Amino acid sequence: MSSEITNWRSLGGYVSANGQKVKDDLLFRCGQLYDLNAEQIDFLQKQKKIKRVFDFRGPKEREEFPDDLWEDVDYVILDVLADAKINQASVDEVVSGNSKVDDNMLQTYEELALTKSATESYHQFLLTLVDDPVPMAFHCFAGKDRTGVGAALIFKALDVSDEQIFEDYLKTNPARKVANEEMLASLRDQLTPDELKEVEVALKVRSGYLERYFEMVKKNFGDFDHYFTEGLKLPENFKSEMQRLYLV
Repeated sequence: MSSEITNWRSLGGYVSANGQKVKDDLLFRCGQLYDLNAEQIDFLQKQKKIKRVFDFRGPKEREEFPDDLWEDVDYVILDVLADAKINQASVDEVVSGNSKVDDNMLQTYEELALTKSATESYHQFLLTLVDDPVPMAFHCFAGKDRTGVGAALIFKALDVSDEQIFEDYLKTNPARKVANEEMLASLRDQLTPDELKEVEVALKVRSGYLERYFEMVKKNFGDFDHYFTEGLKLPENFKSEMQRLYLV
């Protein structure tokens, strides 16, 4: 069932440095929740008991592809890349003819670390996780970049190893294979072969993107502990609270 929701997966089961595991059935990541059928909504609402959905997309994305939600879910909009010069996480930007997709993806990950909209959005996202812990899902358009960084921040707060963080991050490529093929097929008549290749690059993740994000954090803040308190303005006890709530 979950495979029908593009790029859906739990953050549960990964192992913290202290030997505890991330709890199951609380933290989920996915692609946009657009055009869901009744079974998929039932899966989210009744099987997974999702109480809150974080949407990291911008207004144009939300207007074109609105989430299909149910009445009693808390829907939180956090436009992570509002301040970005180039939102390479948006396929529209790729299709617009910019041919430096790989370079622009790296720039996007720098902006995910440092721009005001990103740091304020991730501040609110993470603070909500400790202030009001409920089963939740978070997503952007494809569930790969803005969402991938959100997942990495959760894992960093829970002292999950980088090896496991990248393992989760790279699961996006096989998880989006069918969705990517469908999108490329729908664009084939509109784009040149070179433009299609650029879109194909933009629809995938690679380790170097998240590595660039980590480099920006280290360069500007020294480590993630300082990034949480200085960059994201989270309280000093943020990590200990996250671990108390989400490790078992």
